[in-house]
Amino acid sequence: MPTDAGTQRIELAIGGMTCASCAARVERKLNKLGGVSATVNYATEKAQVEYPADLTAADLIATVEATGYTARPPEPAPAGTGNPLRTRLAVSAVLSAGVVVLAMVPSARLAWVALALTTPVVAWGGWPFHTAAWTNLRHGAATMDTLVSAGTLAAYGWSVYALVSGSALYLETAAVVTTFLLAGRYAEGRAKRRAGDAIRALLELGAKDVAVLRSGGVEERVPVGALAVGDEFAVRPGEKIATDGVVTGGASAVDASMLTGESVPAEVRPGDAVAGGTVNAGGRITVRATRIGADTHLAQLARLVEQAQSGKAPVQRIADRVASVFVPAVIVLALATLAGWRIAGAGWSVAFTAAIAVLIVACPCALGLATPTALLVGTGRGAQLGIVIRGPEVLESTRRIDTMVLDKTGTVTTGRMTLAGVAPADGEDPDEVLRLAGAVEHGSEHPVARAIVAAAAERCGPLPAATDFQAIAGQGARALVGGVEITVGRPGGDIPSELDGQHTGAAVEWGGRVRGVITVADAVKDTSAEAVARLRALGLTPMLLTGDNAAVARSVAAEVGIGEEAVIAGVLPEQKVDVIRDLQSQGRIVAMAGDGVNDAPALAQADLGLAMGTGTDAAIQASDLTLVSGDLRAAADAIRLARRTLTTIRGNLFWAFAYNVAALPLAVAGLLSPMIAGGAMAASSVFVVANSLRLRRFQPL
Repeated sequence: MPTDAGTQRIELAIGGMTCASCAARVERKLNKLGGVSATVNYATEKAQVEYPADLTAADLIATVEATGYTARPPEPAPAGTGNPLRTRLAVSAVLSAGVVVLAMVPSARLAWVALALTTPVVAWGGWPFHTAAWTNLRHGAATMDTLVSAGTLAAYGWSVYALVSGSALYLETAAVVTTFLLAGRYAEGRAKRRAGDAIRALLELGAKDVAVLRSGGVEERVPVGALAVGDEFAVRPGEKIATDGVVTGGASAVDASMLTGESVPAEVRPGDAVAGGTVNAGGRITVRATRIGADTHLAQLARLVEQAQSGKAPVQRIADRVASVFVPAVIVLALATLAGWRIAGAGWSVAFTAAIAVLIVACPCALGLATPTALLVGTGRGAQLGIVIRGPEVLESTRRIDTMVLDKTGTVTTGRMTLAGVAPADGEDPDEVLRLAGAVEHGSEHPVARAIVAAAAERCGPLPAATDFQAIAGQGARALVGGVEITVGRPGGDIPSELDGQHTGAAVEWGGRVRGVITVADAVKDTSAEAVARLRALGLTPMLLTGDNAAVARSVAAEVGIGEEAVIAGVLPEQKVDVIRDLQSQGRIVAMAGDGVNDAPALAQADLGLAMGTGTDAAIQASDLTLVSGDLRAAADAIRLARRTLTTIRGNLFWAFAYNVAALPLAVAGLLSPMIAGGAMAASSVFVVANSLRLRRFQPL
């Protein structure tokens, strides 16, 4: 897909990678191409590549293949395919058990039987390690597979020699180590698949077909791919809504739990927007498609999650650099161990055992898995809860922020005007004032007018007809109702003092005097006060930012628990960026939550931007975190999840480094048998993945 002028971006599925050093090698080769910026993720087996116009995707694929791996655009995995690794593991485990039993019986004849059982384990069971090692050797590189292949083949080769010469055998070492490593890789692959379950579920949410309404109201069932913008389609109870659209007929409740994490279905009626992938939980509705395919809300969110899972946190790049030089260093260390023991006067058997243990225990798999598996699980769990984490860099930001700036309209408030009250003049009926105002405003599209009309219709029933409607620019509207001229507009001096300055008011006038004042307000969301309390509990200082006047801002702030000193009012849209910059210049690390187009620059300027998923695409694209449900309480959950994911990554990296630091000296000293080394190496990778999978249990407050 195109990015900046002259620059393209492509995602490639990389095949043949078996460890972090493989990923580092592919990444290094791609980045050597002029103008190319590539990130290769071992856990997702994908490469995100930006490349200049003078290169093609074929050039990138050729570079990867010349490095000894495969590359192609990602394709969905075919259903029902078997797992060849599981078969290798099962056969190798059975044969290795036989080898271990035979090793307990000192018999020259049985030793030949053990050799016969070990040979298929090392040759066929370990074939993936040997082929990968040979491929890398041909390209002048060494990876984890080089260590495994060299270690198991050396143990096997020595055993064949020993069987002839009468020395000690290492057949059980060669067989059991191969089986342990196959078990580790199988468990690792299974855990990685589980880690990606959430994003796969998100991508598979969409409906497969849709009932399009043709002329005369006839329904025609077509594949979703045949749907066009503007088409109307029917959604029966229990069906998924095929794509983003606007309800044109019927009323229902829509279950958006998989998309938003919100368990209670939301009521919809004509004029309300609905998202593709959500479920119609009530009556039959008709919907007009507004966005299809890759433009839908679901597709955009899934794309953001995938991009986040393919990225790298800054701390992982340190691990990648270590892994890229680690394997050659281990080979040198193994040879030095062999020579050192011989120089110290030990026999070949002791020296050989120590050298093999060094080769096997040092494999840096856990280093390569530490960050990507935690990212996979953390971002996947976020997707389930309606929290989209845009990229791994966001994790570091959530740890540092100390100030949360909340845009008022659409974030703290609903963004929709609702009736706040009717203040009648002496002797006037408030319902009559509201009913006549609603009749006049029925001809207006102004948000205040819409709020008055909706409230009047709900409270007073059918509204009388109005004629000679006239909008008065900047002042309001007038019309004839029952032959009486009624004006609804900017209030004068008759506003009751208790409402003065608190809300937007519209004076209702007929017969030469004001008969009442109707006040409307952008209602505060029911959950906003709780959300502010949760943000404070995370150590953040909430602030309210708005273009409204100070009195309105203070009223909203007081309702949600924000003090007057933390209110910034009367800010023009283009000044919001300056407010964020000013706070940053004071040394604050600022997060901002907003939903409008005018919030996008400020969201991008903030150290951490949170977009309400009910807001505009511009705000979502400019943000670091998207709260799909539009519930501000999810902001605290998003920060908690991001911080928990970062903590998991750091714990994984500590374990991976600590394991190698502790195990290598033991292996060099001859205190670690090759079998224990193989089991420990496999266990370290499984531990890192299992630790990441704990994020699946993260629960919102």
